[in-house]
Amino acid sequence: MSDVARAAGVALGTVSNVLNHPDKVAPATLERVQGAIEQLGFVRNTNAQQLAAGRSRSIGLVVIDISNSLFVDIARGAQRYASELGMNVLMANSDNRADQQRADLDFFDGARVGGILLAPMEDAGEDVARIRTHGRPTVVLNFDTGRNDCCQVLVDNEEVGYLAARHLIDNGRTRLAFVGGRDYLQPVALRRRGVRRAVAEEGGRVTLQEVPTENLDPPGGLRAAEGLVEDVRRGSLDGVIAVTDLLAMAIIQVFGARGVEVPRDVAVMGCDHNSAAWGGMIPLTSVQMKGLDMGREGLRLLLAEIDEDPAEHRHVTTMLRPELVVRESTVGRERATPLRD
Repeated sequence: MSDVARAAGVALGTVSNVLNHPDKVAPATLERVQGAIEQLGFVRNTNAQQLAAGRSRSIGLVVIDISNSLFVDIARGAQRYASELGMNVLMANSDNRADQQRADLDFFDGARVGGILLAPMEDAGEDVARIRTHGRPTVVLNFDTGRNDCCQVLVDNEEVGYLAARHLIDNGRTRLAFVGGRDYLQPVALRRRGVRRAVAEEGGRVTLQEVPTENLDPPGGLRAAEGLVEDVRRGSLDGVIAVTDLLAMAIIQVFGARGVEVPRDVAVMGCDHNSAAWGGMIPLTSVQMKGLDMGREGLRLLLAEIDEDPAEHRHVTTMLRPELVVRESTVGRERATPLRD
């Protein structure tokens, strides 16, 4: 600021007003000071300004996999709400790696952000507890920690699986397969539980086979589908629930290449409404996960904790209800819901 004042030929206080209260500065002086700032190549140190003010206007968001549009929607929901409040959301993608997730949390902790939103796929309780001991409020999204030391925003993943299975059963599909990864991933375990509950309601009228995959990406779906083609041809399979939309689209791809028609021969649906899977030849039925709402509600809870006395704050869990989105892959083109963002 002293360099700028010297270059513009004004007092230090005038430079301060230009940066913080430009309405108080005469237009000619404002232009001269801004010209000096541009000529010197100076950029405001926002972090230092926020630290001096005693509160950061930035929030850190750590997501496990930015290729999944759920996490993109979470970021959009948080950013839109932050913009309304004059705040910023800084995002880090951990790329499905626990060590990278830990490094991202440490980075935001060191950057002294006002708080952190964390959307993991596995238990990160120890990391959250460590960050919170540094005075960094943290809200967990889309994962139930089972703890009471932080706020959470969840979608009812058991209901996701239940809605998926119920949809196929209500449309006359009675020989189902659930294609999913290992149960150490909490959303997978909960969606499987929901599918089983819907099948159990039928009292043996509906059968269910469970097909494990090593991963939740398209290669896992391709391998799983190869083993299901003959089941469809034999008549022992007429409905497939994939735990993710990317798995479902890969399964549809294999079925099409092998002459199995979707949904005439077999209905196929996903479970996470991933926009990356919407563009196939057969629009995919899935379950809406409310990512925008999750991001907004997460930020609301985080800011409430930041503003409250720590001794008085009570951690809460918000549970969002998923919604079925019916498309061509289960009911055909005539009955499908028009495709929208």
